Amino acid sequence: MLHLYLALTAALAAFACFREVASAPLEEVLRGLTPKARNVLKRATPVAPYFVLYSDAYVSTEPTASEISGFNVFALSFLLEYGAADQAQEWEELTAAQRSSILSEYEAAGISLIVSLFGSTETPTSSGYDPIDTANTMAAWVIEYGLQGDFAAFNGGTGSAEQWLGNFTTQLRAQLPQGQYILTHAPVAPWFSPDKWGGGGYLWVNSMVGDMIDWYNVQFYNQGTTEYTTCDGLLYNSSTTWPESALFQIADSGVPLDKLVIGKPATSAQASNGYMDPSLLASCVSSAYAAGWDAGVMVWEYPYASSSWIATVRGNTWPMPSTTATPTSTTATPTSTTATTPTPTGTGTCAGVAAWTTGVAYTGGSEVTYDGYLWTASYWSENDTPGGSAGVWVNDGSCTSTAAAAAKRRDLPAPAFTPAPAL
Repeated sequence: MLHLYLALTAALAAFACFREVASAPLEEVLRGLTPKARNVLKRATPVAPYFVLYSDAYVSTEPTASEISGFNVFALSFLLEYGAADQAQEWEELTAAQRSSILSEYEAAGISLIVSLFGSTETPTSSGYDPIDTANTMAAWVIEYGLQGDFAAFNGGTGSAEQWLGNFTTQLRAQLPQGQYILTHAPVAPWFSPDKWGGGGYLWVNSMVGDMIDWYNVQFYNQGTTEYTTCDGLLYNSSTTWPESALFQIADSGVPLDKLVIGKPATSAQASNGYMDPSLLASCVSSAYAAGWDAGVMVWEYPYASSSWIATVRGNTWPMPSTTATPTSTTATPTSTTATTPTPTGTGTCAGVAAWTTGVAYTGGSEVTYDGYLWTASYWSENDTPGGSAGVWVNDGSCTSTAAAAAKRRDLPAPAFTPAPAL
């Protein structure tokens, strides 16, 4: 998909005003700006991390800012070639005063309100749409209604789709200047697989017009029942069906890591496959962040995901502003709230193995003791309690009392993959 987001970034004129009065107090500088410059500043581009929420299902009214707090981009779907549909149409049918009120509320909460282009039901790259005319028409709608959009149609293989995307993106940028509007794409992860598409897929798109694209909302779902459903498969090692399409593998192919937003469905019903429990996804997010990634998370769709969903996924990596992180203790103490202990795989030898401790980062393969059991980390983890819902820790069995027993190290099995359906 390709997103065009209403950027909230200061224009050069506004920056010029700041330079001219750099020594003046900030409040005085802001009061001295023209209404146009103040409006541009209000629409400044959000910075990473990006927390993007789509809305296509019927709702009687747009959510309040508090209902989607924790997100900083809200996408109305869809703007199609013939005009607005679904939530985009609902927006179009509001009065100017109603739209202004909602925009003001969202802006005050730091939320960019955007519109999605095309969706999965329209295929502009293969339907004969002229990329220049289509871009001009959609840009005019974006400007008229104060929003931006998202593109979800790519049939890679011959190069014609890639070229269409390049031309479309270039023309959109001509109409919606960088710094005043955000333009993002949202491809499915396999479109980044090297040597998979005759025209180069999204690696070609990124090489040609990547500088015009603010970030990618990568859809890590709908690609097969076992694709991108574990932290390892999502972040580090994709299957042979869609090679080199995990998050860090895409970055290794030359796409900036800070532009790769992880996209997931809110529930298993919102996609054919690829769903991850929010707690497990939070663990993956924490692992990726520790490895240098900070782009953010996208989810399909409201109202199945709202403030509580993103609070769980942000977790301790990006705690919600109103949430106080759990204090760090020096030792872990079992409590009545501990999740039911999974069935152990045997008897663990715990001699010399340290107790699990909050605030400590554990790499995959690390062993700890907790609640009388030996546990091994499946992947990088911090603040994920052994036996908890994140599923990070493997229970190796109850601790033995043999002090001389050596701590057991296990090779973690590689994930199994089954062929995914063709795009």
